[in-house]
Parts: sequence; structure tokens; C-alpha cells
Amino acid sequence: MLLKSFITYLTHEKRYSQHTITSYQIDLDQFEEYINTTFDLKFQEIKHTHLRSFMVDLMEKETSENTINRKISALRSFYKFLLREEKIDQNPTVLIKAPKIPKRLPVFIDAQKMDHLLDSEQYFDNSFPSVRDHLIIELLFGTGMRLTELLQLKELDVDLYSGTIKVLGKRNKERIIPVNKQLINQINNYLELKKLQNFNNNLLILIVTNTGAPAYPKLIYRVVTSYLNHISTNEKKSPHVLRHSYATTLLNAGADLNAIKELLGHASLAATQVYTHNSIERLKTIYKQAHPKA
Repeated sequence: MLLKSFITYLTHEKRYSQHTITSYQIDLDQFEEYINTTFDLKFQEIKHTHLRSFMVDLMEKETSENTINRKISALRSFYKFLLREEKIDQNPTVLIKAPKIPKRLPVFIDAQKMDHLLDSEQYFDNSFPSVRDHLIIELLFGTGMRLTELLQLKELDVDLYSGTIKVLGKRNKERIIPVNKQLINQINNYLELKKLQNFNNNLLILIVTNTGAPAYPKLIYRVVTSYLNHISTNEKKSPHVLRHSYATTLLNAGADLNAIKELLGHASLAATQVYTHNSIERLKTIYKQAHPKA
């Protein structure tokens, strides 16, 4: 009952994305199962020692630091909610320290490789699935939008005349992303081809399957992975890699960091600054290759 109330709170008051809500639900379900089977306790009876025991159990199972931190974040939000609702007197998560996460640079694809993929005629044809796949890659790399933002995109969100796309980001925050004329033309061609398919529905979702249904995450992952395999040996080939590639390309071309922050829909500049490390590493490589004293 407490968990159900918390999920309702996240959905209607905090307006978290469905992806975040699902993750919190899974994490809290796992924690509830652990405390029931290990200690035979309820949420309201938990102390910080029980939380530490849960963390140790996760570490023994070789759970990554990122995953553990996400679960701790879910627990902190949950117990903060319980404290607010006066279901508990003390928040047991206050005494919990999250494990340090080793810094990892964002994985990205070099702009020249992306140009080769998107501009070459050997990877795409004029069929509807191929034109759609081409547009998926172009949108992710050309706008830096998130996977969930791409899936929510409607035809009316694209302004063909002003050359902009309206994106609904996290916390239902809207932002306008400018796009180049080539991408606008691609969207226009895709929409015309989409009409010719005579799908048996009137959905205005932009990206659809071969049968006209709304696209889904696994489809986008399959498309991105399939095409990036042609140009990259990186282990990671997810839609988010294209978001990283977009940001890194802009930064390497001299774009202002605050402008990149707005284009990506980041809440703070700290989230955007991670891309400066990629640029510094690139400068180091150029220096080592070109300077006689390197």
C-alpha cells in the first residue's frame, strides 16, 4: 500500500518519466523482497543497518556501482516520502553513503564516421523501413534527443517552415531544437512515404513500425546497433551514444557550453561539463601527434 501511494506520488505530483517510475518500482520491489526474506520486516521498521546489509548483498552479487546508486536514490526518495506522510519518525537513508562511481568518459562516435554512414548510399535504400531507419539515426545524431523523447515525438512537433523540432523532455519540460535543412527535407520525404503506406490507423506519432504502430525502445536499439556496427568497434552502440556524439561534435566545433546544455535539456551545467573531458582528451591526442616535444 505504501509503495503504491509512492508510485502515484511520483506519477502525478513529481511527474517522473515512465522509465524512471518503472526503475523505482523494480528497485523497491527488490528491496521489499530482501527485507521480508532476510529480516521479516516491513518498510516502516527499517533501520540504516538493514539498508547497509542490502548494499553489502548487492556488492557480493557484483552489482555495479551505478546500479547500487540508483537503488539508493530510489530508497532515499521513498523514505523521504514516508517521512513527509508521517509514516515514519526518522529517515534511515540519512546515514547511508553511496559508493563512489569511477569517472567514465561518455562514449561517442567520431563525426567523420557518422557523416560516412549517413551520407553514403550503400547503407540505405528507398524502402519505407530503410528511410525510417535513416531518419532515426539522423534525428538522434542531429538533435541529441533522448530515446524516450524520440518515441514521444509527433508529426506536429516538427515545424518544417522554421526548421525546428519541439521535444518534451524530463519533467515534461519542453525545448525547441533547431535542425538543418537536410534533416527537414528527410523528415518531409519520410512523412510523404509514410502516407503512401496506407496504415490502418491515424496515429500522429512520427516514428512508427513497418505496420504503422508506434515505435518501441527495442526497435530503436536494434536500428542504432545495426547501423553503428558498420562504422564503429565500440562496445556500446546505444541511442544514448548518438546523444553523446551530438554533444561532443558541437563542443569540438566551438559551441558554447551553455547552449549545448539547453539543446540537450540538461537541468544543470554540471551534467553538460562531462563532455569537456572528451574535448581535452582529443586535444591531448592532437598534441602528442603534432608537437615535436610531446
